[in-house]
Amino acid sequence: MSSMADASMVGLMGRVTGTIGPGLVGEVIVRVRGGAEHFLAHPAIATDRIEPGTVVMVVEYLPPRTVYVTAAYDS
Repeated sequence: MSSMADASMVGLMGRVTGTIGPGLVGEVIVRVRGGAEHFLAHPAIATDRIEPGTVVMVVEYLPPRTVYVTAAYDS
């Protein structure tokens, strides 16, 4: 996996399918590489709790299947 591909994950939008929060490893679906893939997800802000159905943005990607996200409506 190239670093160019890794960098392209940051900024992508996804939808939470399993609650993300302190002490919880959640799950998101992100549209990437011509399809939709599931990733393990952690909150970018450690105290945030993000419920299923929330649209999120990837702010950090740890290959192969882990992302840190923030709710898309956050400033």
